[in-house]
Amino acid sequence: MALAERLNEDYMTAMRAGDEVRRNTLRLLRAAIKNAEIEARRPLDDDGVLRVLQAQAKQRRDSIALFEQGGRSDLAASESAELTIIESYLPTQLSDADIEAIAREHIAAAGATTAADIAKFMGPLMKALQGRADGRRVNEIVRQLLAG
Repeated sequence: MALAERLNEDYMTAMRAGDEVRRNTLRLLRAAIKNAEIEARRPLDDDGVLRVLQAQAKQRRDSIALFEQGGRSDLAASESAELTIIESYLPTQLSDADIEAIAREHIAAAGATTAADIAKFMGPLMKALQGRADGRRVNEIVRQLLAG
């Protein structure tokens, strides 16, 4: 089943069950997907839908950090609940050890030795980790590897 179809079915199920948080989150996701389809002027495939979901998850993570920084734990909790729902549709995230192993391979292949060499391998590394790791985590791990 296509990811967009699964989202629509889960939305209908949440509506019938009266699960407001899930329903509202899925409604926002469906709207974001529709906007992306309008912008692309074609229906999105699963990869396109996945990119939209990843962008929405990133938006929630950023919001959570800002709300916590501003002392708004109530809004952070709401965003966190939405993030949990969004993440249930995303591929399983890699552990730091897995990211580090893949990053070491790319660093060795590029012959990078300092942080100035990041541009040599970061593009292919992010492509290899696409959808399976957050870019910030990858960047932090790469910088630690090159520093130490």
